[in-house]
Amino acid sequence: MKVLVIGGGGREHALVWKLAQSPHVTELWCAPGNAGIAREPLRSGTGTARCVPVDAEDLPALLKWASENRPDLTVVGPDNPLALGVVDLFQSHGLRAWGPTRDAARFEASKIFSQQFMERHGIPTARAATFTDPAEAIRYAETLGGRCAVKADGLALGKGVRVCRGIEEARTAIQDLMTRRVLGPAGERVVIQELLEGIEVSLHALCDGSAALPFPTAQDHKRLGDGNTGPNTGGMGTYSPTPFLSDAELAAAYDRILRPWQEGCRAEGILFRGVLYPGIMLTPAGPRVLEFNVRFGDPETQVYLTRLENDLFELLMAATEDKLSAHTLRWSPQTSVCIVMASAGYPGAYKKGCPIEGIEEAERIPGVKVFHAGTGWENGRFVTRGGRVLGVTATGPDLPAALQRAYRAVERIRFEGAQYRRDIAFQALEWKRAGRPA
Repeated sequence: MKVLVIGGGGREHALVWKLAQSPHVTELWCAPGNAGIAREPLRSGTGTARCVPVDAEDLPALLKWASENRPDLTVVGPDNPLALGVVDLFQSHGLRAWGPTRDAARFEASKIFSQQFMERHGIPTARAATFTDPAEAIRYAETLGGRCAVKADGLALGKGVRVCRGIEEARTAIQDLMTRRVLGPAGERVVIQELLEGIEVSLHALCDGSAALPFPTAQDHKRLGDGNTGPNTGGMGTYSPTPFLSDAELAAAYDRILRPWQEGCRAEGILFRGVLYPGIMLTPAGPRVLEFNVRFGDPETQVYLTRLENDLFELLMAATEDKLSAHTLRWSPQTSVCIVMASAGYPGAYKKGCPIEGIEEAERIPGVKVFHAGTGWENGRFVTRGGRVLGVTATGPDLPAALQRAYRAVERIRFEGAQYRRDIAFQALEWKRAGRPA
């Protein structure tokens, strides 16, 4: 079978790495891919995955390439191509594509649609209101004492949420998004949610037209700095599983979120095939949905796929055929940790072309896999090309062992200005030190 993966970041490297292990996959492409993806060996067939020099958002060029090369399955990684309708486009030309259609992708592409859907169908979430007028938005934020999350309605590369703890912060956030338009048209409309307190975790579920297969928990670290300080990023590290929910509590959380979501989709005629990724806040009143995403998280994908024991190709093909109910997800009992190494200046402006050393040395540590996110290949060596450069991922029998391996690997990798968090999983470690049940 021939497979095309759309995207070029760490999530897509993890998808390619896992798909390359399937005995069904004999040819594997990634558009546009990255320098690490181009070196992933195939278990079946010969050679490695191949990168296609087509941008993930250039839908006409993607369709032209796919029409000429006829992949048996196209796997869409990022949110923007989904929101632009790449799955609809491919399907209309007889090409099998995995991921939600443009209509179903609204759960991520529009924070307002998602918030109102949750309210219509009784999905536990924060109290919120939507605005097109900045003055009205500021007045609402004042009723919350400025303790709120200000969210751009449209897609913003993971940077469309401002968490505010006072009215001046809230006023600045609203003006940045709605008046100064720092995120362009994404900030024309905003959702303002009451600020929820608790521990934030990531849930995922693989979905077809009727079935949903829940994943274990993961926890992302969105802030740039240790102790959850600094600006929001696309994610600086993650681990799975987390200790914060028992199996029974996790099942109850999925029941309270997934069941009404599925019922709502059926009631509104939304056919969803892909991954639903709700961000959850564990509050004293129970789990609350912060937002929905409609693709694998990044860097959650890196820790999930290093634990997943199923053949990913078989699962994704089953999802396109509405046959997921015949499958049961199998997970390694090991813990997986991903540490993101980023360029100096990220999430703002950053330098490109810095040589990277030590990746092979890092991967000699047992249980370590280095996923590439923003890398290139120049003059016989890896160089930096993006803000998030590498996702250094390690598995171990427990969280401390996985963390120790991951940070040992990070210490062996060098590039100018490399920055990373040194406290990934700090909340889990504090939880365990306090003797609280897993």
